[in-house]
Amino acid sequence: MSQAAIPPRSVPTLAVPSLPIRTILPWALLAGIVLLIAVYFVSSEQGALAVFSGSGIHEWVHDGRHLLGFPCH
Repeated sequence: MSQAAIPPRSVPTLAVPSLPIRTILPWALLAGIVLLIAVYFVSSEQGALAVFSGSGIHEWVHDGRHLLGFPCH
């Protein structure tokens, strides 16, 4: 049983394109800024560092705040 019924075939390898850092960096910075803004609104708006007055933003992110483990009341 040393001979296989079907000979192995070669599988072509796929080349992974390289991206220069100049292409990735602006998008990574934008994603980081958006993430920081989202974390701010979910975690600390209507708290000690509130930028907006009223409770509108608090009500919009209330369930997400509890889902992520941030206490709010």
